[in-house]
Amino acid sequence: MFKIVRTYKEKMPPMRFIGLSYGDKDRNEFGLFSNKWDEWFKSGRFETLKKLEPLFEDYIGLKTKNRYWIGMFFPINTPVPQGFEYLDIPEGHIGVNWVYGSAQNDEIFGSEVYQASVKKLKEFNWIPADTICFERYNCPRFTNPDDQGNVILDYCIYLKE
Repeated sequence: MFKIVRTYKEKMPPMRFIGLSYGDKDRNEFGLFSNKWDEWFKSGRFETLKKLEPLFEDYIGLKTKNRYWIGMFFPINTPVPQGFEYLDIPEGHIGVNWVYGSAQNDEIFGSEVYQASVKKLKEFNWIPADTICFERYNCPRFTNPDDQGNVILDYCIYLKE
């Protein structure tokens, strides 16, 4: 079972998110988008984006009210390569939860993690903005499993100012 091992607030600059968006019809049989992540790695889409000099090296799974996006964050006026979509995101604060658990059994993904993250933020009297949240796949927290095979996924939720 996953657990939240750290919670903090972080200020984000205005950014352009470049990637692709997906809807419910794109989910796999478990209701997740892992099949789309597999496509991204096989197709080299992240390599295309890395050439644009992203703000951070982290891969992002971004959620809006009705879409799930895969991509990366860039400076606000970064040109969008052909075949990609974008969202411009204003400056703001995010609540960050480090979610510890297994990526292999998908326990650190999905609505249960979102609900636990919102609950944790409210313990600090931080109010989620209910607009954008994202999974931040940070190296080495997410890429280097510990002795139990667990990783840390950064689960980030924009906060009301």
